[in-house]
Amino acid sequence: MKTRYSIRFLVEKALDIKKLTPEIENDINWELTQTGYISDIDYEALELLMAEMDAGRIQLVPSIFSSVSSNR
Repeated sequence: MKTRYSIRFLVEKALDIKKLTPEIENDINWELTQTGYISDIDYEALELLMAEMDAGRIQLVPSIFSSVSSNR
């Protein structure tokens, strides 16, 4: 992802599906590694994600595929 505030978009994806998958987490980590810094907007998005996880509204799942099959 080469767009500006890409971490915010990844967080939005996690919020939309109400799950933090390893794929999303890896993409966030990759973005942080590539840029070496975090913008205020991306930082606020990550704070929101952590707050939602602490409140139990976002699940940490082992994979998007296993979460789909467990819902059947």
